[in-house]
Amino acid sequence: MKSVFGKDLARLVEKHGWQLLRVHGSHHIYGKPGSIVRLSIPIHANKPLKTGLLRHLLKMAGLQETDVE
Repeated sequence: MKSVFGKDLARLVEKHGWQLLRVHGSHHIYGKPGSIVRLSIPIHANKPLKTGLLRHLLKMAGLQETDVE
């Protein structure tokens, strides 16, 4: 799987209808209307997301690995 930065994942989930609810430190919390799921995406400067975390966030957001550019 391709390495993805938190900023890039945040843009991707925003394209798919997720809205930024709040920022807590370096974590951006996203929600979607009508859903109880919350995504906590870490936005760290020059560190890509680890593979397991990326897969987990994509699964919670209802996205596929192929959606990541």
